[in-house]
Amino acid sequence: MGQAVGGSVEERSFRHAIGPGILFAGAAVGVSHLVQSTRAGASYGLSLVLVILLANLVKYPAFRLGPQYAAATRTSMLEGYRRLGRAPLVLYGLVTVATMFGVQAAVTFVCAALLLALLGLQASPVLASGGLLVFCLGLLAVGSYKWLDRITKVAVAVLTVATVIATVLALGRVDWGLPWIPDVASFGRGDWLFVAALVGWMPSAIDVSLWQSLWVLARARDSKRLPSVRASLVDFHVGYGGTVVLALCFVLLGVAVLHGREVEIPAQAHAFGSLVVGLYAEMLGEWSRPLVGAAAFLVMFSTTFTVVDGFPRALAALTDRFRGPERPLDVANDTEPRLGRAYAVAAGVLFVGSMSILAFAASSLKTLVDFATTASFLTAPILASLNHAAMRDVPAEGRMSPMLRFGSLAGIVVQAAIAVGWLWLSCG
Repeated sequence: MGQAVGGSVEERSFRHAIGPGILFAGAAVGVSHLVQSTRAGASYGLSLVLVILLANLVKYPAFRLGPQYAAATRTSMLEGYRRLGRAPLVLYGLVTVATMFGVQAAVTFVCAALLLALLGLQASPVLASGGLLVFCLGLLAVGSYKWLDRITKVAVAVLTVATVIATVLALGRVDWGLPWIPDVASFGRGDWLFVAALVGWMPSAIDVSLWQSLWVLARARDSKRLPSVRASLVDFHVGYGGTVVLALCFVLLGVAVLHGREVEIPAQAHAFGSLVVGLYAEMLGEWSRPLVGAAAFLVMFSTTFTVVDGFPRALAALTDRFRGPERPLDVANDTEPRLGRAYAVAAGVLFVGSMSILAFAASSLKTLVDFATTASFLTAPILASLNHAAMRDVPAEGRMSPMLRFGSLAGIVVQAAIAVGWLWLSCG
């Protein structure tokens, strides 16, 4: 009787686990989708669809290991790094510091562009970006993980519905006879740079796997229930699968509306925002412009919001791991703590660094986005290797299967080979 009323233990575990996977989608479905996937469809037709699918497949093991590790050990992936020695912690810190300012600046800049387009304002996108960052930090200071979870779920749900509807209406305008294989023989340096930028954040930077391990623990504190590994992976697959589908949707929208029309993706923030809103409005009708403009802004806001939390949360945890081991989570007694001093300092540094980049790069959205995504592309094999190595001491429930282990190693090799090849071509 109790099972019929409250659901089975596994069903309740699934229900309480849902959250970090949606946050992953909120972090991932942003610049890589709105900007890069749309550009891929507009400039290359259908020929980069397989590249996008391959990027998601190759990175899948590295992203999966974050929540899998947290659910199995009741500690974050950074504790796994600590057990490997001090060097992995230092390496992760260097990678994070090298990429975080460009990443935060890029996603905030796109979010500000969409906000200005939605409101029809001609204000400075740099000032708008600063206001958005302050607003996000204020929300996190008041609501911590709870508000992060609730706001992101709403934003992702609204944009998903709008995007799927727009894509269905656009299918009749897609030229399905376009090549599905890129003509790499004709690729120049600019083409390879774009592919690197596309893959760099497709579906997102590997950093998010560590954030997700921290979000699994934060969700467990919030719900007072630590999910099983199986339930945590269901949550992960919901978010990961959704990001793949939405990436394909944006490619198809780019093909349907922009390909062959010689429409240049604008470099200015406000012009880009207007283009994205117009992309939806052309598919759904002018009546939908305010609705889809709000939806597009919401997804970029969720990305900005999750990244504003992710970097400081990870750096605060990294500081703690330098001091000593992480105590396994006790959901019966642990509560979600208020954001501490290390988090506040990291957030302040992130704000100053991101705004400094925007002050110098505000004239070109594409340059800023390509720089941030390429940096993530080049550091991906490093973080994927650390995630793989950290899984050596997990309990039996969370260990990698032989297939996942092979996929993880293959993914590391492929990402490293592509990064080295790209560097060789760029230098040449």
